[in-house]
Amino acid sequence: MKQRTLAGRQVSAIGLGAMPLSMNNDRQYPSFEDAVATVHAALDAGVTLIDTADIYAPAWDQMGHNERIVAEALQTWEGDQSGIFVTTKGGITRAEGETWGRDGSQEYLRSAVEKSLENLGVDQIELYQYHRPDRWRVYGDVMVSLAQLQQEGLIRAVGISNASVEEIQIALDVLGEGNLASVQNEFSPKHPGSIGELTFCGEHGIAFLPWSPLGGTGGGARRVGERFAAFAEVGEAHGVSPQQVVLAWELALGGHVIPIPGARRAASITDSAKAADLELTGGEVTRLSESVGIFGD
Repeated sequence: MKQRTLAGRQVSAIGLGAMPLSMNNDRQYPSFEDAVATVHAALDAGVTLIDTADIYAPAWDQMGHNERIVAEALQTWEGDQSGIFVTTKGGITRAEGETWGRDGSQEYLRSAVEKSLENLGVDQIELYQYHRPDRWRVYGDVMVSLAQLQQEGLIRAVGISNASVEEIQIALDVLGEGNLASVQNEFSPKHPGSIGELTFCGEHGIAFLPWSPLGGTGGGARRVGERFAAFAEVGEAHGVSPQQVVLAWELALGGHVIPIPGARRAASITDSAKAADLELTGGEVTRLSESVGIFGD
């Protein structure tokens, strides 16, 4: 598996988005054992980056479900774990009756980090990402809170998710240039709107982690080749799936891009992992970009 840099460490160029194992649009979840087996399949395929979050759970009263799957998978995998990198997120709330909210307060984030540490069974979280902005709070103040948790050693690196260019700049202003490890935004052929954030991150040496890089659960990822014919046609030319082409295209957009495709079956992540070795020509990358409305200079 080819490597890329995240928070000063080398990780696989393709990560695993573990969310579908505990939460997806189809509301169909594998058993705990099958979910663990899917994470094992990712690790066997050379994936060393696993992305989770505290809210990834089948129901509000099962918060931490996905983190516990990841923890169990790592504890039971027989391979070399020294290079495995787990990132989690916090800042979104779920309460009785599936009442969703956001809380960027220092008190809540500290509590969320402590629970994630327990769920993951670790003493320090490699990369903790602020999941979604709490619009009732000043973004810079939230970054100060995360910096404090980092200084205390509860988290090693800070990232943000679902952020605009302005919010990325605020994070840089607070944390200091070079100290914002990552930005995780939705980006795919279906949702190319984060190209501005992707580009900005490249200019500032920040890893960009596209979530739902294939188009999301509920059929978006499965039908990406039907909806975006150019990816299917390039796939046919290379003898690979349209999904592999999508991920290879995203990798080609910058050396700082690390897609984290979701999977709830071993076969899905095994196929996605192969995208790291798929070399697209410059002409193919341009064609694919233009097909989704992204144009060069």
